Amino acid sequence: MNAPSSELKSLLKLAWPLILSQLGIMLMGVADTIQVGRMQPGGPLALAAAGVANGVWISIAIFGFNTLGIMAPLVSKAHEQGHFMHIRRLFRTSLRVALLAAAGCVALLLLPLLNFGWFGQTPEVNVLAVPYMGILMVSTLPVFLFTGMRQLADGLSKTRVAMVITLVALLLNIVLNHALINGVWGFPRWGLNGAGVATLVCRSFMAAGLLAYLLIDKSLRIHLRPVGGALWPLTAHVFRIGIPAGFQGFFEIAAFALAAIMIGWLGTIPLSAHTIAINPAGVSYMMITGVAAAGGIRVGAGLGQHNRAAMRRAGGVALWVGLGFMSATCLLFLFFPEIIIGLYTQDAGTAAVAVELVMIAGIFQLLDGTQAVSLGLLRGMADVNLPTLITLVSYWGVSLPLGYWLAFGLGLRAPGIWLGLTAGLGVAALLLTWRFFSKTRA
Repeated sequence: MNAPSSELKSLLKLAWPLILSQLGIMLMGVADTIQVGRMQPGGPLALAAAGVANGVWISIAIFGFNTLGIMAPLVSKAHEQGHFMHIRRLFRTSLRVALLAAAGCVALLLLPLLNFGWFGQTPEVNVLAVPYMGILMVSTLPVFLFTGMRQLADGLSKTRVAMVITLVALLLNIVLNHALINGVWGFPRWGLNGAGVATLVCRSFMAAGLLAYLLIDKSLRIHLRPVGGALWPLTAHVFRIGIPAGFQGFFEIAAFALAAIMIGWLGTIPLSAHTIAINPAGVSYMMITGVAAAGGIRVGAGLGQHNRAAMRRAGGVALWVGLGFMSATCLLFLFFPEIIIGLYTQDAGTAAVAVELVMIAGIFQLLDGTQAVSLGLLRGMADVNLPTLITLVSYWGVSLPLGYWLAFGLGLRAPGIWLGLTAGLGVAALLLTWRFFSKTRA
């Protein structure tokens, strides 16, 4: 078997459980959106509130997710070098980072939670969004602990563990949503807040389930043993790499969140349409982050071997896999937008706007996939500073100003904001891909 074929096999073995795991996490949000959107009465209003609240939450939480995400490549690198004691230290550090990141993110989330009027939404949206966002805030700790623990399993190529737990949690989430949103089977009818409580319960289940598996599996349990020496130097090192990685995610996710806020200035229907359209785009994005994570782990293994050719080969294969997958979703969004939107709403006004946005999402699939995979590869190399600057320029220097001008200056409204986002993704894809290949040049 030649080198590229062997690398493709290794990547796919790592990637498909990661893809399904990421998909399961995203489908929880999709289930929330579909089930909340079908509430009678008040579906479009609840959708609008959920869209803004989720956007604010993920804009802050992405710091923790991206900081923790650098741990799996570090575990992979240590494993390739045979530094098994260091793997134990990395696991302990990952838990410490998860706790500290959760505390920091909750502290940051309190400011917008207590001042939600800053976002300029309607009073009706604010009334629903604030308690829902408060519940999401509480769920930050269990989801960070789950993410921190999964870095050990993922870095040791045991990626199926988190996948199974996440898919079980997805099924639990759908059942709890139905019960708590609609008040069936003797449960209270909590509407949007019911979806938030279901998310909290499922994220707690995921953390508890993964901890139980780590304690049961002998090959993983050995890395849970206590280690000597201070962990603060390693923790500080992780934050030095992880905080710039967090800003990478923040600049992109916050740009999309601010785009949602700007669309909210246009009214409840455009905001509901945006909340619907961003869901299928988010599903494909989360799936491609599975490829990005697998690529980062493979690049980390190449780094542990001090083999630039292996790193470049791993990155090239990951980019081609990502491009192939996003080409399929591009065609799906361009040719079947009405079918996709029909899953979420039967409101004709909301659906008409959402169909336009999904078709634009089809265009940016290729660009979004390329930049996401490139970022994952660069994180696998612990190269974070220049990529952070690239994401800042792409989303805050290109996407938002251009989107605002197209929407409000030229009167293109919500599609104008999405076209601005597409342009920024294009700039990021080009520059981040260039950065990876320039760093791995022999």
